[in-house]
Amino acid sequence: MGLIVNNISLVNFRNFRMLSVDFSQSITILVGHNAVGKTNTIEALQMLTAGYSFRKPTPVQLILEGEKQSKIHAHLTGDGRVIDLSCTISSLRRQYEKNGKKCHATDIPGDLMSVLFTPDDLACIKRSASYRRGEIDDFGKQANKTYAKVLAAYLRSIEQRNRLLKENVVDFSLLNAWDTSVALGGAALLRARLKLFRRLSAKTSEIYKQISGGENLVLRYESSIGEISADQTKEELLDKFLSSLKDAHSIDERRQQTTVGPHRDDIVFLINGKDARMYGSQGQQRSVILALKMAEVLVSEEILGTKPLLLLDDVMSELDKSRREAIMNFTFGDIQTVITTTNLGYFSPDMVDVAKVVSFE
Repeated sequence: MGLIVNNISLVNFRNFRMLSVDFSQSITILVGHNAVGKTNTIEALQMLTAGYSFRKPTPVQLILEGEKQSKIHAHLTGDGRVIDLSCTISSLRRQYEKNGKKCHATDIPGDLMSVLFTPDDLACIKRSASYRRGEIDDFGKQANKTYAKVLAAYLRSIEQRNRLLKENVVDFSLLNAWDTSVALGGAALLRARLKLFRRLSAKTSEIYKQISGGENLVLRYESSIGEISADQTKEELLDKFLSSLKDAHSIDERRQQTTVGPHRDDIVFLINGKDARMYGSQGQQRSVILALKMAEVLVSEEILGTKPLLLLDDVMSELDKSRREAIMNFTFGDIQTVITTTNLGYFSPDMVDVAKVVSFE
């Protein structure tokens, strides 16, 4: 099975003074009422596998009220390896360690990736483009350490260019210089994002066809700089992006922001040729996101050679029986999965029998 998380311990983390949870190598169900800390446990697992939290909290928000710091620790084994991961959180920073040695958050997913599915994800198609971009970028930050650095560098350059555009009188010689910096970073990000998107989109389409009864799904990347593809070289993408930035000078100056680039791109989901955002039913949209999450699991395994940790945070209550069964059939006995729920009735008796059930009170 590869690496698995055997245990996680939390000290002064969120609402917990102290918590220790042992996990099954297959399925662990965390059951309890709302607001007892089940999602906080999922968050800690994500931080120690992905290197970030889906909630995007400040450090202070991760510390129990009245305390100065918190700590989370996970013990992993598998493939003849033993790995201890920890993160100590103070009011100013988060310090990660791997086997007792300090490391960066981007080093964390190098051994075991995680795929998180939350109720918010089910609205991905209806939400803003930034949410759909973020889905790809968050996965990319786990899949490739360089991806995170390229993304951060690009966003910094966009911030600097936007700051220049907000000045009363724009210095166009300086703007041209920032065009080059933005285009260099943007071309690198586009190339990495498009390659990852191609892998994810192919698998998402295959899975969707299986769980939808044969419907055709196409994922289309819509770039703000015109038609592009993963087959283009970095130089070709650079030239196209730079040209688009120059063409946008007037509108960028008027709007005081950079209006073209990968930070403005979108992903469109087409079901039988129609935009799922406009014409897809709620059930179809949820099946698309379910297929995308399953695709992330498969691509994670391709990248690392080991299955990821699957985290399902209270999604069973949001899915109908057929989609719950699709998830369970996909994960059953093959992928280490941690699920939170308020009701064990969402699961088949067979699953409850084989799962490790942990009660939160």
